[in-house]
Amino acid sequence: MSALRDRVYETLKRRIVEVELRPGERLVERDLAAELDVSRIPLREALRLLSAEGLVVIVPNRGALVSPFTPADVRDLFDVRESLEVLAARLAAERADADGLARLHACLERARDAVRRDDRRETVAANAEFHSEIVRVSGNALLGTLMQPLDARLRRLFRLTSDRDPARQCAEHEELYAAIAGGDADRAAACAFRHVAGGREPTLALAERWTADIDPVKVTRTRRRRPAPQEPPAARGPAPRS
Repeated sequence: MSALRDRVYETLKRRIVEVELRPGERLVERDLAAELDVSRIPLREALRLLSAEGLVVIVPNRGALVSPFTPADVRDLFDVRESLEVLAARLAAERADADGLARLHACLERARDAVRRDDRRETVAANAEFHSEIVRVSGNALLGTLMQPLDARLRRLFRLTSDRDPARQCAEHEELYAAIAGGDADRAAACAFRHVAGGREPTLALAERWTADIDPVKVTRTRRRRPAPQEPPAARGPAPRS
């Protein structure tokens, strides 16, 4: 049963993060069970795991929907990022070894190549991995544990904001990498803060476009899977951010 649950969990998580399932979209158990060729038991277990990660809202005795991503959610996430990602960059500059720097550089190369090919989905993935890699390079297990539950939310946010300038994102990452590679902890922390804080207002502006007042109880009253609000930009096709 756990194997089925894990497969359903990974499939739905990927579809939510990639915005194939949009914020506020109802998750109809009967439809999803048939689509994924599973019973409702592993499906419900997977939905509970996704709810614990903040990706799904479960309304008791009514059903589930993809969690909305409101401007308030965005502000909360940026508040956390401006503290924890800055700390990760500082520690990475102090502790990075040759292997860690090679992994970071590989993320940059992957992002540059994706930008050249105008592959926005791959650009998002590479830039998101760069952020995750900095946490690993920091060498702080507790920080990694604190950041791990945020990973899916960050990747989802990056996908939703993928119409931001990818070249600028890559340039800021390269500046941050240079500070880490040079062992300059103060500069790395400053670069990380500018990178994260600089994205706050543009992201909030985009959030106003993709979000609307979504009442989970009302959503789960209907069989309609798609929410009424305007479709997020990234949901219409591959599009980058980080």
